[in-house]
Amino acid sequence: MTDAPDISALSFEQALAELEKIVAELESGQAPLERSIEVYERGAALKAHCEKKLEAARLRVEKIVMSPGGPGAEPAEFS
Repeated sequence: MTDAPDISALSFEQALAELEKIVAELESGQAPLERSIEVYERGAALKAHCEKKLEAARLRVEKIVMSPGGPGAEPAEFS
């Protein structure tokens, strides 16, 4: 999958859509073994990327809810 976009540049929605396509391809059982391994590896990386994005969103929401000034009182910082 050399022509696939860099995972770190994908939004959550883009990564999730690509992951869903990979799951469908793997579930179909039509891909040759090498292709299956290749897309499985990318799928694992996409899953990790999605989890990271979700955690960042969770922390951002938690920061808004827990801040004494209420929503928007403190901007979230992402590393």
